[in-house]
Amino acid sequence: MENLELKLYQDEKVEELKNKVNELLELDGNKLCIFEAPTGSGKTIMVGEFLKRFVNPIDREDGKQFSFIWISVRDLHNQSKKSLQQNFENDFRYSSFEDLQNNVIGKNEILFLNWEKIYNVDRVYIRDNERGKNLSSIVENTKQAGREIVLIIDESHHTNLGPNATRVRADIAAKITLEVSATPVFREPDGHVKVHFEKVVAEGMIKKEIAINPEFQKFKVDGKSSREMVIDAAIAKRNELLEAYKVEGSDINPLLLIQLPNLQKGINDLDKDVLTDVQKILKRKYDIMEDNDRMAIWLADNKTPNLVNIEKPTNEVEVLIFKQAIALGWDCPRAQILVIFRETESRVFLLQTVGRIMRMPEFHHYENHPELNKAYVFTNIGVSEIQLGDEIAKEYFTIQEAKRNNKVYKNLDLPSIHFKRQREKTRLSGEFSKIFMDIAEKIDLKGKLNTKKTGISKEIIVDGKIINIDKAREIEHSIMNYHSPDMEIQAYYDLFCKASTGEFAPFDSMDRIKSALNKFFMRVMSFENDDPAFYKVILNPDNVGKVSEVLALAREEYKRTVVVKDEEREMESMVWNVPKVISYNSKYKAKSYQRSVMMPFYSKFQQENQQALFDSKTEADFIDYVDKAKQVEWWFKNGQGEVNYFAVPYVDRYGKKAAFYVDFIVRLKNGDMWLLDTKKGQTAEGAKERAEGLAKYIKEQKKKSNKKMFGGIVVDVDGQWRYNDNETYEYNPNELKNWKFLDLK
Repeated sequence: MENLELKLYQDEKVEELKNKVNELLELDGNKLCIFEAPTGSGKTIMVGEFLKRFVNPIDREDGKQFSFIWISVRDLHNQSKKSLQQNFENDFRYSSFEDLQNNVIGKNEILFLNWEKIYNVDRVYIRDNERGKNLSSIVENTKQAGREIVLIIDESHHTNLGPNATRVRADIAAKITLEVSATPVFREPDGHVKVHFEKVVAEGMIKKEIAINPEFQKFKVDGKSSREMVIDAAIAKRNELLEAYKVEGSDINPLLLIQLPNLQKGINDLDKDVLTDVQKILKRKYDIMEDNDRMAIWLADNKTPNLVNIEKPTNEVEVLIFKQAIALGWDCPRAQILVIFRETESRVFLLQTVGRIMRMPEFHHYENHPELNKAYVFTNIGVSEIQLGDEIAKEYFTIQEAKRNNKVYKNLDLPSIHFKRQREKTRLSGEFSKIFMDIAEKIDLKGKLNTKKTGISKEIIVDGKIINIDKAREIEHSIMNYHSPDMEIQAYYDLFCKASTGEFAPFDSMDRIKSALNKFFMRVMSFENDDPAFYKVILNPDNVGKVSEVLALAREEYKRTVVVKDEEREMESMVWNVPKVISYNSKYKAKSYQRSVMMPFYSKFQQENQQALFDSKTEADFIDYVDKAKQVEWWFKNGQGEVNYFAVPYVDRYGKKAAFYVDFIVRLKNGDMWLLDTKKGQTAEGAKERAEGLAKYIKEQKKKSNKKMFGGIVVDVDGQWRYNDNETYEYNPNELKNWKFLDLK
């Protein structure tokens, strides 16, 4: 598989899982290991990569051999099988029950089973049949062949309770059982590896948040049904996202999912009414229908032909209507908006389908269009009736938004900075291919390669003879040529690519080496995509040194041009304004302030005593002060780290460039602008570099644009606010003569 690039957290957790399972393998008896990973984190890919590394003969010094059984619910075992085959095509043999040969699971063979089939009326897998083909005999035969069995239970929280599950586990008696789940049911496992939700979000794999009914109030009722209002809002959001993707230069076509209510038996007519109503609204108002391929339906008794390839990022289907069918396992990263209707008697609705809209379509966040980093739920269910599925923490949902008060706000256009995240330091990125191609062309690698000799033969010494050890300069010997079979050539090629990663992380960078070589041999040497014939050309003793040399030159060039030294982190300059909208989760409550430019102002609250939480008492006191100050037109409480918050550049105590996110931006009625950062005690003492960076920034702004700008570090001294705006900053609580009084009253 080309271009399977693991994220940093995936690579770390795969290694941790491999080490943990190897540790359990050395212990007596059968062991249980839990692999806990959030929805959208790439569970199947991580488990596949773990299995690949686990069986890798290069790292497997104990010589153990393994067979695998993969059990899952519904059709998930087939989805997993498909995904693994796609990504690890040549690493394993993939079989269903019917495919097994000789009633045994082979070496590095994965048998995929479905839980329901194990327990169904026919008990296909368990019962004896005329050929003796049942799970017990297959397991026994596999163990007799000297292989350890590893049992993988996918989505284990759906399956591992009850006597049936216990019986199957006991039947298989696997050396290692690996339970994979976002919400595992613990029973004192022998090992537990957890992928943390925050890491998955930080790496851009899944959305930063889910907004429920954002800006819903702007959709006028005007006699419309709540169903129609919900559809209007969802379509408007889809169009907005489509435009944002275009500006980003992406051709993603965001998909809107409409989930029909799961009505009880006996009210099928009402069920059909909902579908008909939705179809009418979509056709009448938006010309969205099956006939023009803008809509698809996925119901048990009604599946439209255009479901094929609906997961593809650019597929033309805009709206998919479904029921419960896709709540589990379906993977369509372009799905970003979910509509849920409440029609039943039930006053509670579990948002189980939310996992389907969590993935990022291009596996990274978009810095300039934060709306693309969210998933959206539009519903006519009251907030109090929504119960969140336990896969996603409640605080992840944003059901409230603060909006900028544009009656008082005029654009500030303040220069601000933001540091781009870097992933290129430890692993090769997609840019490596281009660098390799350029160098290969420059030194005419094509002309230097010998493509005539295609067999890879190893010269093995035979009949060696030494007569006099002291005088022997050479050993008398004959040579036997051993021609490597294709599978072995594949292994040598993998080793070559791994060795060619140099100082970059091998498992992350190996695929980039393969990708570069594949591109070169396809485009320049006219081989087929990933053709084993070109592996032989590379491994030919006449060629291997020449290819290695170009790879080494490409790595050097990559380091020089792509890998930026730590102290030279790429800093982006931008023009900043107060964000139009900021979203908050349920841990925040609105607090009444009259001069906050964000309406309303949200603060974290402690649930037990309903107290507002601020970063410090100083901060809370300062907000009270500026909110009551008569000269103040508005104030903004700045955030941290994100691209939509304001930062000034400074040089930290280690001499590195850094960003200072100033606490408050305050606008006075006379047009003066104040940038103020509240400090107290030790934090005021440690603020030297930030304070001097801010003083320098204000001085430059005044010079460049004649802005009436002031500010600095602000402290509370005996109930009075004092600030320091000196270019050389000092703080001594006993000597504050250089600190000015702040008087905005």
